[in-house]
Amino acid sequence: MLRRFLVATLNFVLFGMVTTGQIAIAESAQSMVSTADVAATPPMGWNSWDAYGLTINEDQFKANAQVLAQYKDYGWKYAVIDEGWFLENPQNADKPETLKYSIDAYGRVTPATNRFPSAAGDGMHSGAGFKTIADYTHSLGLKFGIHIIRGIPKRAVNENLAILGTSFHATDAADTSDTCPWNPDNYGVKDNAAGKAYYDSLIGLYAGWGVDFIKVDCIADHPYKADEIRMISEAIKTTGRPIVLSLSPGPTQLDHAAEIGEHAQMWRIADDIWDGWEFPGQKWPNGLLSAFDNLAKWAPYAKPGNWPDADMLPWGYLGPEPGWGKARQSALTQDEQRTQFTLWAIARTPMILGANLTRLDDFTKSLITNKEVIAISQNAVTSKEHSTYPETLLRPRRWSATTGGPHPQKYIAIFNLHDRPLVSEERWLMFGLADKDHAVYDVWNQKQVPGAKTLHVDIPAHGCALFRVE
Repeated sequence: MLRRFLVATLNFVLFGMVTTGQIAIAESAQSMVSTADVAATPPMGWNSWDAYGLTINEDQFKANAQVLAQYKDYGWKYAVIDEGWFLENPQNADKPETLKYSIDAYGRVTPATNRFPSAAGDGMHSGAGFKTIADYTHSLGLKFGIHIIRGIPKRAVNENLAILGTSFHATDAADTSDTCPWNPDNYGVKDNAAGKAYYDSLIGLYAGWGVDFIKVDCIADHPYKADEIRMISEAIKTTGRPIVLSLSPGPTQLDHAAEIGEHAQMWRIADDIWDGWEFPGQKWPNGLLSAFDNLAKWAPYAKPGNWPDADMLPWGYLGPEPGWGKARQSALTQDEQRTQFTLWAIARTPMILGANLTRLDDFTKSLITNKEVIAISQNAVTSKEHSTYPETLLRPRRWSATTGGPHPQKYIAIFNLHDRPLVSEERWLMFGLADKDHAVYDVWNQKQVPGAKTLHVDIPAHGCALFRVE
């Protein structure tokens, strides 16, 4: 006990100024930014996982951020480094016992400096962490995000490291009976004073770097960890910084909707979606087809500050080291990519690009610069599916959305889930519209369609049609 008291006292003496400064920053941030403004619209941006897996380095991140900045005026603003940035040797992921972790004296993962050299500081500012990269990202007009696995590193527990500013140590916070089923890095965190102190210290460190987005993995399902979600959310509020909290993976269960909406801005409603229409006979990954039912169930819960997350957009070049499979151009057809973009927009789910942005192809560029489809995502105030069928029937799925503002617009979308083309006469009543002539604008084909009693559609396999009602 005496040793812990002395360590805690020394921590207070050495780090008191830092703590005071963090409190001042938090109070200042709270006075300037309302947490109600965090994720007022579905977040849009880029995440490194689909192209780089565990392996991204500083130069690669900056190169992608530079490209993303060219599209920030379209709404793409979050640049997120996904899992493994604290690993010195991510290429050894298939041999977890050989992995080398970068952890500070208080049990918090920090960037591996062999991959992120600016994290070492410049002599005057030692232990810079991701602050330099966050500052660089902000200088481009973007927001900076990171991925973490919930819990406390096993190494911190094995070494029983101190928790900053307290008399607690890692063993006081760790629940060694709780581990992530698919990740060997961490133990769970207890819902006690030590656990709260640990998460306050962890999130405080990342807020001090200038992080704007934190994706926490192994927490929304596999299993659902209500206590840790709450502790992380409260730790973010304590910093005063407007940080988007994204919880992963899914599928989050609907009976958690109210609780999770109190704490997070994004939560995954599906397991990982990759570049396929479906993956028959496989439990993982999910294909695009699975998103229709998931988004339909969660549509009533989408609102400012709360965005059920259908996962990333695996478009373009997925390489050099994708998080699943070999480096490749996305296996989704152009029709399937339009379908995904349209569904993500009209259902108001976050849109996070997975492509290697340094190798953008013309088709992907045409998608991410489509102002009208993006405007549906960002401006819709209502969104609804109008047809729910058992997935095996593969009938057309129909959605509508209405934008806000002084000049609201009504959009309707029809999705063809069949493996063959669909030709149909759509009745306006299916979309909640009056049974009379309606003229529309065909968004994807960029043409006016004269008023008629029904809407004629001719949609390719796995394709969609999107209209603005005039």
